[in-house]
Amino acid sequence: MLTPIKTNANYEDLYTIPENMIGEIIDGELYAMPRPSYRHSNAASIIGWQIIGPYRFGIGGPGGWIILDEPEIKFSESKSDTVVPDLAGWKKERMPELPKKNWTSIAPDWICEVLSPKTNKHDRKKKMPIYAKFGVSFLWLVNPIEKTLEIFKLASGKWSLLDFFSDDDKACAEPFHDIEIELKNFWA
Repeated sequence: MLTPIKTNANYEDLYTIPENMIGEIIDGELYAMPRPSYRHSNAASIIGWQIIGPYRFGIGGPGGWIILDEPEIKFSESKSDTVVPDLAGWKKERMPELPKKNWTSIAPDWICEVLSPKTNKHDRKKKMPIYAKFGVSFLWLVNPIEKTLEIFKLASGKWSLLDFFSDDDKACAEPFHDIEIELKNFWA
């Protein structure tokens, strides 16, 4: 698991992170992660590509969502919980337009984290509880090395595993159940 580089961190500490790193503050602890690998970036890009057409633009799907890559989300006014998930989505009735700032404090309806050997435990042990605490409804965990997709739904403040897909499965997964997502494209 990643080790915090500073405790009692504040938002300004994020500006001390080198440009080739991604900084996050979770429970007041500052973490710095390297930019993702190409395998990681490929999986995130393909997921976004399969979802954005139908859910953002209504091409072959219902539309009504804003989907973003690596958005900065400040979950608390104290900014002690600032994260950068790989992908996040908001229903347009909750976030009708893109934020004017380079961050938002509106909790997403959906988050997708692409796991790596360095971030797997961090995403599961540190970020999943934060996402639950601030009411993210759905969470996808994608592991491009193991070729898996886990779908979680928040129920009574706890994550419940809704479904598990692997290899070349085709997934109809919450909250994007109107389309069939081909996992084989994630691993290409």
